[in-house]
Amino acid sequence: MAVGVGLGMATYTFSTAEGFWRWVRRCDEAGIDSLWQTDRLVSREPFLECMSVMAGLTGATRTVKFGMNVASLGLRDPLLTAKQCATIDYLSGGRLLPAFGLGSNRSRDWVASGTLTRARGRRMNEALEIMTRLWVEDDVSFSGQHFSYDRASINPKPVQDPLPLWIGGSSDAAIERSARYGTGWQAAFDTPEEAGVIVERIHTAAQGLGRSLDDDHFGAGFGIRFGTWDEPAVRVMAEDFERRTGKEASRGLVVGGAAEILERIGSYVANGVSKFILRPVGRGDAEMEYQTERIISEILPEVPGIARAA
Repeated sequence: MAVGVGLGMATYTFSTAEGFWRWVRRCDEAGIDSLWQTDRLVSREPFLECMSVMAGLTGATRTVKFGMNVASLGLRDPLLTAKQCATIDYLSGGRLLPAFGLGSNRSRDWVASGTLTRARGRRMNEALEIMTRLWVEDDVSFSGQHFSYDRASINPKPVQDPLPLWIGGSSDAAIERSARYGTGWQAAFDTPEEAGVIVERIHTAAQGLGRSLDDDHFGAGFGIRFGTWDEPAVRVMAEDFERRTGKEASRGLVVGGAAEILERIGSYVANGVSKFILRPVGRGDAEMEYQTERIISEILPEVPGIARAA
């Protein structure tokens, strides 16, 4: 497997917009595999809107790929979303990595917008079918429980054919969804061992549908901090993670040095996961730059060794 390391953001922790763009340019120049933006619409904390970020990255970068980790299809219109993805992929020369999920039912997005969580899985399945057809077909007609289209079409089409489609989630329904529609899968807050079981289940389910997913298209994301658990930035992130997910912070955060981060990456690789989204934990431009430089200098050079060991 080819092990790839991308960087992502959840809460917007930069001091300035220029600090963010300086970080983006540094990642593009340093050989970071991809950049990822978490999707959250309603929050008192600063969050960038993921599709807008993807559009901005199209013109601000030259080689790095980028995606959303993961965009909630339960809150998005499939025609508009398919058009946005096609446009971004076209303008970037084929660098978009779209990733979708249901979104956490603990999110304020649902309650604040008056959107019911009931039947959101069926709604997402319909949306995925519509979008994947719009990306390749000239006329799409669809009549479902949640969406109806009569000879809808979009142009230009995505550069990538097929356009990658990463699916998030670890429920039985998400596994079936990944096998039926996805070209890749992203772990949520699964341990390496739990992720390994899901990888095998997706492969089995895909085979039953006459499909296959590339072994290199299984990923995981987690926050990382070169530091200690008692630092204020880490405590805030850990508390937020546990409040939102109901899970222990150590599932979603790795804190310490390069050895601890590389050990977590290696554990995932041993369980069939080879693409990673590391989310630096920092406050302000200087901390984010510091954390990122340590990833570039201490993590990236060790990735080829992990790949060879696999």
